[in-house]
Amino acid sequence: MEHQVFVPVPVERLREALADPARVARAVPGLQQDAGAEPVAGRLKLRVGGHSVTYRGAVRVTPRENGTYAVEGDATEARGTGSVKLALTLRLTGTEDGTTVTVEGTADADGRVAELPADAVASAATRLLNRFVESLAETAETAEEQEPEPEQVPEQEQEPEHTSVFDTEVPPPSLDRDADETTPDDRFTEDFADLGEPPAEAAHARRTMIGRSAEEVDHAPPRGRYAPVPAPQTVAGNPALRWAAPAAALALASAIVLGRALRKRR
Repeated sequence: MEHQVFVPVPVERLREALADPARVARAVPGLQQDAGAEPVAGRLKLRVGGHSVTYRGAVRVTPRENGTYAVEGDATEARGTGSVKLALTLRLTGTEDGTTVTVEGTADADGRVAELPADAVASAATRLLNRFVESLAETAETAEEQEPEPEQVPEQEQEPEHTSVFDTEVPPPSLDRDADETTPDDRFTEDFADLGEPPAEAAHARRTMIGRSAEEVDHAPPRGRYAPVPAPQTVAGNPALRWAAPAAALALASAIVLGRALRKRR
């Protein structure tokens, strides 16, 4: 047998698909893979005219040095004693629009297929090859679309360096002792330089602090406007004065009563 199929897929993509047994198995139309079996092995139902025959077998695709591929397969009927053996050669020819796949080889069969018309068997085999090559081309196109593009790593913006307070340079102290050191008297004089002369309270506080220790100054009570106000002193009265007012009131009341009594008698 000899048959040609054209697919709009580059030759290299189609070669990559033929080199992958899993993709070849997915391209075989109607193949039901057996669990734990080889990638291209399982059950396949072949329709010939109004009949259908189910086969169980395996197919192997091997690349050759001349660029062609050898396809070898053998299968037996699932319900019968018939068998099929394949020995095909796939030749890929690149064109401007895609690839032309040429299939050449032989197929030996016995059993139920041998009892069917030869034209119907050849038509079923041609249809199976067309669907196989077209499905293989679709897997090649899908793999090309799913290839990840190289990720472009975005350039990271350089963040401004944060300077720690511990990394800040501290200027060295001045060597002029008179410029850095100031005595309390100098600060006191500078505070009141604009006034011409210190206020009276400040002068009094300054006079009282001179010649006293720091402990005495800290515990000394404040003076001037901030001095505490003394508590009012209570003056105790004379005991004789306490009884004078009640006695005078009693005497006045007695005089009034006595006067009224004398008036009534008259």
